[in-house]
Amino acid sequence: MEAWIQHLIELLALPEFGLSTVFIVSFISATLLPLGSEPVVFGLVKLNPAMFWPAVMVATAGNTLGGALDWWIGYGAHKVVDKYPHSSHHGRAVRWLEKLGPKACLLAWLPVVGDPLCAVAGWLKFPFWACLAYMAIGKFMRYFLMTGSLIWAFPGVLGV
Repeated sequence: MEAWIQHLIELLALPEFGLSTVFIVSFISATLLPLGSEPVVFGLVKLNPAMFWPAVMVATAGNTLGGALDWWIGYGAHKVVDKYPHSSHHGRAVRWLEKLGPKACLLAWLPVVGDPLCAVAGWLKFPFWACLAYMAIGKFMRYFLMTGSLIWAFPGVLGV
């Protein structure tokens, strides 16, 4: 077990690949803090093209775990939110989300609304594992398409 942990630490070591940075930035950017992880993933892949799939997978894992944290925050905040008055937009949004259910978490990759969407899914007490699966699919597609598109659009950036 110790050898496996050591191998994992070496794989995620910042000086060698930068996957630990990708994970941390992706995790933080999935919380309600405004931080974009795509430039970090793109930069790593441009510096080391062989790291495309590991970077996309690590970014997906970090971002999905950050979305899971948002879900739990929303789940825990349910009682607090109910104490405050809501607008008509709130009612329409909740009805729309209830209609979609956990599938709404496919949209967790969207800027501005994606992170709060994960929290609202927890607040509405959508099934955690179903939400996590949909979040992972949406976030994987974002990193795959975004990183691939950036590499295609900027082939000479960083001299690679």
